[in-house]
Order: sequence, then C-alpha cells, then structure tokens
Amino acid sequence: MKSFAERFRGGDVLLGTFIKTPTSHASEILGDAGLDFIVVDQEHAPIGRGAIDQIMLGCRAAGIAGLVRVPSPGASEILSVLDCGATGVLVPHVASVERARAMAAAARYRGGHRGFSNSPRAGRYGVTGMHDHIAQQDRDTVALAMIEDPEALDVIDEILAVEGLDGIFIGRGDLTVSMGATSANAPEVQEAVARILAAAGKAGKPACVMVGGIDDARGFREAGASAFIVSSDQGLMRLGAMRLLKDFAPLTDAGTVPAQ
Repeated sequence: MKSFAERFRGGDVLLGTFIKTPTSHASEILGDAGLDFIVVDQEHAPIGRGAIDQIMLGCRAAGIAGLVRVPSPGASEILSVLDCGATGVLVPHVASVERARAMAAAARYRGGHRGFSNSPRAGRYGVTGMHDHIAQQDRDTVALAMIEDPEALDVIDEILAVEGLDGIFIGRGDLTVSMGATSANAPEVQEAVARILAAAGKAGKPACVMVGGIDDARGFREAGASAFIVSSDQGLMRLGAMRLLKDFAPLTDAGTVPAQ
C-alpha cells in the first residue's frame, strides 16, 4: 500500500478532520471509521506534547495518518511532534519565502537541519538504524505551509518553489479576517483562494482546504484541491448529538416514554 506521503504528493483525494481534544480515543475512532488523516490542532486547542504522544499512538493503532498543526514554525515545535511519530506538520502563517524555507528545513534531515534522534517513536525506539531512519523520515514526512495572509499572495510562486515543501493548506478563515472581508465567500477571498490554487497547480504541489461539506468540496476539487478537512472531533460530536436530539424529538415532545 502507498504511504500517506505518496498519496498526498500524488494528488489522491484524501479526507480528514481536526482533533481538538487531548485524547487518543478520537484518532482511534476516526481511523477505524476509515478517514485518511487527522490534524491535531496545537495552535487553537489545549494539546501539549504528552497528549500528542498519546494521539499519535492512537493513530498508529488505527492506521490513520496523524498530522499536527504546530503553534509556531519553530524548529523545536516541529521536531517535537515528528519525534512523537507525526506523519507531518501544518505550519501557520507562512507568508514569506524565508519562513517556508525554515519550516521545510526543520522537517528534513537531508537538505535541512532536523535534530537527529532515532530513540523516540519515529525511530521505533532505536530499532531503526540511523541511515534507515533518516531515509524513511525524509520520504514519509509531509510539510505543509498554511497560506492565510495577504502578504503570501505576492510571493506565492516563490513559496511553492521551496524544496522540501510538500504542499499547502489554504486558511480561508484567517484570509477572510486579515482581508477585512464579510465572509469566506466574499469575492476578494474567493479570488485570493483561486490565485493560490492556480499557483499550486502550476508548481505541481497539492493543496488542502477545509470545507463545509461535499458540495463545497466538489467546487474546490474542480479548482485543483485534493485533500479536504471537514469539521473536527468536537464538531462531529456536536453534529451527532444534534441529530440524536432531532431524531428523538417526537418522543420527548410527547412526554415520558411509557415503561415496557
């Protein structure tokens, strides 16, 4: 079977969701359900290294790729999650070529400056030899730049040309806010997203985007996106609870259910 990195770089259609709760259970459940990947949200959720370690264990148990949206592009933050066994990283606010180069270098051994250790989970606790570990990690780790600032649009072609950068995630929410737009569907945001997707297609690098549902995803797929994030573990749980309440409304509205 192809690895997640091979599938992502090859433009396969992939489906995932964000993880915002510090537990391995969600990654196990979502992997067992058949999703392709999860993205642990360290930027906007209370998730530390200990929780990352447990979530990545859950990912491996369920056979689902575990990516992490790190809180900053620092080399130590990237190294920490990769050592725990993350399949890749999403780095926020990559609005310059310099930042793109720094994040790519932090995620790579060859051609980069990732700190070496094969003693954590990523190196099977020392079982994988040095050279095999380096080769495997450089081959199977994905590094995604989050394009979510208007400044990035001026250098989007140069960002996408950075060696070691596997693809991009389009942050429509931050783009909307930073552009002062009324919504993600505002013409100026749609134009910016189209420009980013066109640049990714020209560079031959895949694009990931968060969507509200299948209709939203179809439009982005036609525009060139191949990886889709839908909701989060919290959002999916809320939707499930709302559906449950709706399904049971006829009974609750009628009063107490008679004892059998």
